[in-house]
Amino acid sequence: MARLFGTDGVRGIANEELTPLMAMQLGQAGAYVLSKENAHKPTIMVGCDTRISGDMLANALMAGACSVGANCVFVGVIPTPAVAYLTRKYKVDAGVVISASHNPVEFNGIKFFDGNGYKLPDALEDEIEELLKNNMQGVKFPIGPGVGKIKYRTDAREEYVNKAIQSVNVDLSGLKIVVDCAEGASYYTSVEALKELGGNIVSIHNNPDGTNINANCGSTHMEELQARVVFEKANIGLAFDGDADRMLAVDENGKVVDGDQIMAIVGNYMRSRGKLKNDTIVATVMSNLGFFLMAEKENLVVEQTKVGDRYVLERMKEIGASLGGEQSGHVIFLDENTTGDGLLSALHLLQVMVETGKPLSELATIMEVLPQALVNAKVANHKKEKYMEFPEIAQAIRDLEKKYAGEGRVLIRPSGTEPLVRVMIEGKDINVIKEDAQVLAKLIQDIMF
Repeated sequence: MARLFGTDGVRGIANEELTPLMAMQLGQAGAYVLSKENAHKPTIMVGCDTRISGDMLANALMAGACSVGANCVFVGVIPTPAVAYLTRKYKVDAGVVISASHNPVEFNGIKFFDGNGYKLPDALEDEIEELLKNNMQGVKFPIGPGVGKIKYRTDAREEYVNKAIQSVNVDLSGLKIVVDCAEGASYYTSVEALKELGGNIVSIHNNPDGTNINANCGSTHMEELQARVVFEKANIGLAFDGDADRMLAVDENGKVVDGDQIMAIVGNYMRSRGKLKNDTIVATVMSNLGFFLMAEKENLVVEQTKVGDRYVLERMKEIGASLGGEQSGHVIFLDENTTGDGLLSALHLLQVMVETGKPLSELATIMEVLPQALVNAKVANHKKEKYMEFPEIAQAIRDLEKKYAGEGRVLIRPSGTEPLVRVMIEGKDINVIKEDAQVLAKLIQDIMF
């Protein structure tokens, strides 16, 4: 049995790979593993994004949790970081989000948080998988009053909005902000928070119908937002993904400001206010070379991790860092929440704009983004970790590493959530690196698909 959990929970095509039966079994195993040390009846908080399969999978998962004696609190459509926060606030035993983040509507996923609002370490995920593999052997299923029940809450999203505003209480009056909600979980929370802080908000893609999540919108499709910011003569554009744990920005000229730039802007501001612990930012190996050059110039410490916000978070906890994240827009403010939080990222970025009086285009010049080409190769999912076992691919990678030594980078990695191998090359000439990345990606795809 291949490992079920990827870098961000369990993912797959809903009702084909990720079936209601699997969701129910994950509910059983997850609830049991996450609460077996407790003498009391455990409680699991469950939320989902806007995709149509969310209700089906959430109810199946909660049925499974109830069958092992856990109670569930269903908080409906809500951002992933809201579930992390509310799990911690209400001291429940675990949280679960039904979401496939930035992926298309046919996908869905299940990710667990422990009682402190943190994504599960590999060891706990392995324990859940082991129970599934052994058909819940050794687990006693209660009857009568021992069975769990489900409580439905509709007010939880307001608590998350209030928490975000309390964390970064910035006056946004005078700022015109275009917000792309990706037809996802932030369609209410992000708009409401920014309006309450006084912003002049233009909302796009905030009418989810269950089938349009991430469809040519949000943080993976920025073109419409870029054009709209310029058309509206807005100060900034904000793009969330489907579950709102990531955010990318657009400056007043319509230029994208990515996660690396956001961390550079906010990190330097935090340090100037004495709030950047140990003058350290945790980033991944995929961060742009320009980010590391900025850190060197500004005397900031950068800790590098594998790709995946879970690994960023683990390192942040280990060293006591307050800021970390990814180029893709997952940014973690650990003093305020335990996972990537798109709304917090937006508010912190807006706070720097307000308190410095500088436009985003000027703030973004703190780092130079070096040309970077990223091309995905579609591969068989069970092969994606084994690309270096193919001699022709291994030799092509070595040749490129030799070519870019000293003036760029070559980084190849399997996706943690999709059947892809990602080819990333940084260098001086965008046309050259793009061509090299495309050639290598095609080779990988031809051999491994």
